[in-house]
Amino acid sequence: MLALADFLVVGAILFCVSVAGIFVNRKNIILLLMCIELMLLAVNLNFIAFSHFNRDIAGQVFVFFILTVAAAESAIGLAILVVLFRNRRSINVEDISTMHG
Repeated sequence: MLALADFLVVGAILFCVSVAGIFVNRKNIILLLMCIELMLLAVNLNFIAFSHFNRDIAGQVFVFFILTVAAAESAIGLAILVVLFRNRRSINVEDISTMHG
């Protein structure tokens, strides 16, 4: 049987990997978006673990709201990425600062 600490350790490892991915890779927007999504999923894992071990459904309901916001953030981020690629033929983060208007 898995304890609460096991889930929290996995969530912390996922969160640290995503933070390291953001700091290591600052050029590719797709990888930045993936690291942000991984960060949100690590937080969701902690919410679900606490919700299960406290026998309270509030954490699981909160996860649905986080997943909804994450899906909207991904859709908007990918739309901005498509526009950036059409204008600059590149998906580098430095190219975003050159766009004016």
